[in-house]
Amino acid sequence: MFSLRTLKYDIKDFSGFLSEETFNYHYSKHHQTYVNNLNNLIKGSEFEGKDLVSIIRGSKDGIFNNAAQVYNHDFYFDCIAPSKDVGAMSDELKAAIERDFGTCEKFKDEFIKGATGLFGSGWFWLVLNLDSKKLELVKTQNAQTPIVENKVPLLVVDVWEHAYYVDYRNARAGYLEKFYEHICWHFVSACYEWALKEGMNSVSFYANELHNNK
Repeated sequence: MFSLRTLKYDIKDFSGFLSEETFNYHYSKHHQTYVNNLNNLIKGSEFEGKDLVSIIRGSKDGIFNNAAQVYNHDFYFDCIAPSKDVGAMSDELKAAIERDFGTCEKFKDEFIKGATGLFGSGWFWLVLNLDSKKLELVKTQNAQTPIVENKVPLLVVDVWEHAYYVDYRNARAGYLEKFYEHICWHFVSACYEWALKEGMNSVSFYANELHNNK
């Protein structure tokens, strides 16, 4: 059985970015529902007892949607931090961003522009493409996730309305500007380091640290 992951911070520490009400709906309601749905759907199926990434990569329809949403939300909640804990990107990540996007400022502009322009519900990612060995910005609709395309997530922002509507209404760009100020660069940098070392295995290591599906 999968369980709702714990958060690494106090939700009261996000004043000016996300309210406690948003966290209570997004984490305690939406995220929890995906976990509950996944447990119900895999019971008695070929996926019962399998790890989260194996389920995502081998399933479709309802099981895939809920498994992917568990992973996507897990990752999103680790990509943000209170202002005092965001840290700085590693020299290695900074060099890769400058190599593939020109400057960190251009990367920020492209990230926010791309996430703002994603139509409907979905996710906007920074990934390492294991085939090209380059960083890419990727948008996915609904529950889709780049891990099914041999791309390792490094950073993601949730642009489903439940992630920001309580605080920002339809002003997605305002939410994204604040999101960027709260990116946990320690986490993103660590993801890049492990992606280079372990490739897709780093995705499984991450998910298995949060979930022991027994």
